[in-house]
Parts: sequence; structure tokens; C-alpha cells
Amino acid sequence: MCGIVGVLGNHHVAPLLVEALKRLEYRGYDSAGIATVNEGRLDRRRAVGKLVNLSDLLVHEPLTGRSGIGHTRWATHGAATVANAHPHRAGNVAVVHNGIIENYRDLRAELTSAGYSFESETDTETVALLMRHELAQGRTPAEATARILPRLHGAFALCFLFEGEDDLIICARKGSPLAIGHGDGEMFVGSDAIALAPMTDRITYLEEGDWAVITRKGAEIFDSEGRHANRAMTRIQIDATRIEKAGFKHFMAKEIAEQPVVLADALRHYLRDGGLNLPAEVDFNGVDRLTLVACGTAHYACHVAKYWFESLAGLPCDIDIASEFRYRAPPLSERGWAVFVSQSGETADTLAALRYAQDKVARTLAVVNVTTSSIARECDVTLPIMAGVEVGVASTKAFTCQLTVLLALALKAAQDRGRLTEAQLSAHLADLRLLPGLMNAVLTLAPEIEALAEELAKAQDVLFLGRGAMYPLALEGALKLKEISYIHAEGYASGELKHGPIALIDASVPVLVLAPRDALFEKTVSNMQEVMARHGRVLLLSDQPGVAEAGAECWRCLTLPQVPDLLAPILYAVPAQLLAYHTAIAKGTDVDQPRNLAKSVTVE
Repeated sequence: MCGIVGVLGNHHVAPLLVEALKRLEYRGYDSAGIATVNEGRLDRRRAVGKLVNLSDLLVHEPLTGRSGIGHTRWATHGAATVANAHPHRAGNVAVVHNGIIENYRDLRAELTSAGYSFESETDTETVALLMRHELAQGRTPAEATARILPRLHGAFALCFLFEGEDDLIICARKGSPLAIGHGDGEMFVGSDAIALAPMTDRITYLEEGDWAVITRKGAEIFDSEGRHANRAMTRIQIDATRIEKAGFKHFMAKEIAEQPVVLADALRHYLRDGGLNLPAEVDFNGVDRLTLVACGTAHYACHVAKYWFESLAGLPCDIDIASEFRYRAPPLSERGWAVFVSQSGETADTLAALRYAQDKVARTLAVVNVTTSSIARECDVTLPIMAGVEVGVASTKAFTCQLTVLLALALKAAQDRGRLTEAQLSAHLADLRLLPGLMNAVLTLAPEIEALAEELAKAQDVLFLGRGAMYPLALEGALKLKEISYIHAEGYASGELKHGPIALIDASVPVLVLAPRDALFEKTVSNMQEVMARHGRVLLLSDQPGVAEAGAECWRCLTLPQVPDLLAPILYAVPAQLLAYHTAIAKGTDVDQPRNLAKSVTVE
């Protein structure tokens, strides 16, 4: 998703800013811009599209100055236009922003009432105007920052530049990562170390809620309570920046946090020019059945996709665990397709299933993270999930990227089979583009989830319940918890509760219910009542309407952003991952390398 860079340099910074932004292109973006301060004067340049457009603009309209900020934007609030591109400016302040300000509508109304006008559709411009307002009251930039940050709800990484201040950048993070780089008489800010690697190998990672006042002499860092904070400086290996933990304690934590970024990459790859961008061979006309085959977490991604293919496209869909598939010798249709899903592309059972099916179906498709893998090479069509290197054994970002690619495939099937109008397809694609921002919002719930995990860590057994497409999410949530915390956990379809699992319910068993306020919500609430009648402790994961309706009697609730029903399985995967991660931390287990498990299972 969006990328941020800031430089307080000894030379003109515009070329450095553009070069650093190029290193953040992997995040996906649709516009870019920079702002500089030269002899006290603040100015900016912005362009839609690739960075080359910004570079061309700077040739004709150069920016000078030794202080500056830059940004690559993935559109969330407002289309990809120059007016919506960052940096945003309000009077004597410019700002770049990653994330989403959830209460921007309230802030916008307040600022409008105060006489301020808006030039863009973005949530970010409210931050610039809030800063301008505070500065107009005579406050210093640092004092103004301390006042406005508590007013911002949601996820953000922010970087401010001020007119008249040639030696000052202020930055802040909440939910979105931000790193400070240290040079010799120079200072840098970036979304991650990748952007800063050519300029410095000395990095300080801001922690959640931190903000910093940066001058060429160094950085003064404050925590979320406004107290001075000492954050360690670390040296990075320039050639290994893509696999560093980047200030996180574990690769799993890093990879959970990366999901908005890699999801944006996948969307950039598969959604182009207002439509779907899939290989020409992916044409579902004449296809009479799909078979989805995978192992573990990838199998649960297939399980979710079954709901999508059948409900959206009306296409019959079988799902199979790869280790069972070829041994039961399933009958396959000559007009059917078989889809094989694997993070590594080397999973032995899945590869064997592929080889069994190759001459029995019309086409084989690989949904993989490694496009040079065996499964990718042996399938007719390969669809990369664009997750990047995933180091943690417990799959996180690969799972949500698999879901995203499978949803794009289901939408293409629906389009080809005449089950979606162009308007309906456009609406679904517009919803998809909001996912990275919604995921950022979920990541800001980490402290609340950590507190819930402290309670889960005391349990010996945990049940997960879900209906419809949330049932496979219940299975995946239970898998995540058991594989890294070693707590026994099981996932069930909510309607199956009375057919056995209810016998396990007592006051010692937490029951996690994944239930957005959808058409199945009332039935799920009935199942929750059955649990609570037997003294079970219900942890409800729902949106605000769901929590308002059914949360009062629950043991605990976690309120997630509202999301279209189709996308709920992707978004709800994130809190399930965070619950597993923080429970494992509380238990003291090896999060990245849980016992008896391997990242890529290359033997049967």
C-alpha cells in the first residue's frame, strides 16, 4: 500500500525522495508526490500514475530544498487524482499519510463549521487542516502534534513538513509502521527500511503510538502518553531488508502487519483498468465443475472459495484435502477445471494430486506464492498470490492473499457465466479496493486483542463457531491457535453445535463466534444463547451493529469495521491471526517455528 519517505539532507532532496519512493513501489500505488522546504518556502509536486510521471513533472517544474517528504498512494478515500494525491497541504503545513482516519467525517464537519474548505475527497486532508488550525492558535508544531494525535481514530503513519522550518520533520505511527534513519548530519523517515537502505543502515523503529520531532541533530521520540521514549537504534543488512523482522519481535507479527501491503499488491495485479486482469486462458465458458485441492490453511482458503464460486457463479465446486484426493480416485469431469493452492508450490500431497488430475480435467490452475515452484511449472495456468516471502510457519499473509486471488477468480467465473452485470462487478471491485485500508483499521485493535489473548491463554480448550463462509474461518482460527499456542482448539459450523460440540461447553471453555451482522446473524445469535445457557464464555467478533444487538450478554466482544458480506472472510482472518499470535506470546511458545511443524511440507 502507500509508502512514506522523509529527508532532512545536506543536498537537494528531491532526487533522494523519488529514488526512495521507487524502492516502495512494491507496495502498489496509483499516484505519487513530494514536498520540500527551500529557504523557508513550502512547495509540492504531485502526479497520477507511475513515478515516472512525477519524475517528468519535476524536470519541467523542479523542486529545490534540502528538506522534504514524499509519498506513493494507493487510493482509498477518493479516486486516483492529483487533488487526492499526497502530500496534502493546508496553509503552512504539508502531510503524507498511510492508513485510514476512521472519524474523518466528524472532523471534516467540525472543520467545515469552523470555516475551513477542502480541496480533496481524502481523509488525510482533515489531518493537514487540524494541524493548520492548531498552528493558527500560536502553538508550535510539536505542541500542535500532541494535541491532534489523540483526536485521530484509526490507523496512520504520518509525516509533517512545515513552512519556515528547514530543519524539522514530525512523524507519528499508530497501526502503520514507520522507521527513522540516522545519517551523518542528516536524518530520514520511511515506511520501512527498504526505502532508507541506500541512505543509511542505522534505523530506529517507532513503536505503536510513538511520535517524533526530527532535526538534523537527531530524533526526540515520545510515546502515546507524551512521555520521552528511548527506542533502540539498530543496524540493518542492506542486502537482506526484505527478510528482516523490521522491528517486530517475530516474523509472524511482521507478516500479519504486512497484509494490507501485500493485499494491495495482489489487487494491483488482478484489478486493472476498472476490471479484472486474469490470463486469457481463464475463461469459464463451458466449464461444468471446479475441484479445489490444497492442504492445511490453503485448504480452508479453498473452503471459503467454494461458497464464492457457487453463490456468485452458480458453478458446482468440490473441495478436497490433497492427501485424500488421489487415494480415493475421485471422478473428474472432462469439462471441469482443477485448482491447486499452495504457498510454497512444493507441497508434496498437492503436487501428487495435481499429477493425478492432469489428464482427467480440461485445465489445471496453480494459486501459489512461488511462481518458479513445481506446482506452478506443472499447471496450465499460474496465478501468483503476490504475498512476498513468508517466513513464519503459521501462514498469515499468504492465506489472505490466496483468498483474494480466489475471489477474483470467482468474480471472473460469475462474469463469464453471465451471473453478474457490469455494474454489480464494478461494485464488488470497488469494495475489494477498500480491503487494505480496512485491514489497517483491524491492525489497530492489536492492544485490545492482546488483552483478550491473556484470557485465552488460560484455557485448555477453545471452540470457534461460524456460519456460511465464516465456518471455514472458524476452522482456520482454530488451526492458527492450536499450531502456535498448543491449546486444543476446534472449529465448527454454528448449526452443528447441537450435534455434539455442545457437550464440551462449560464455564472453562471460551467460544469464539465469528459473526458479522449478515443474513445469518440471527441464527448465530441463537447458537450463542445455547452456549451462554450452559455457562459458556462467548467472545463475539462482529461489527458495530452486531455487537450492539448481541454483545451485551457476551463474555467479551471485539468490534470490527463493517465490511460487505463477500469480503468478511478475508477481513475476519486478521483478528483470528492476532488472537493466535498474542495467545502464543502469553504462553511463551515459539511463534515462528512451532514444534513439529515445517513451512513447506515436501514429504507425504
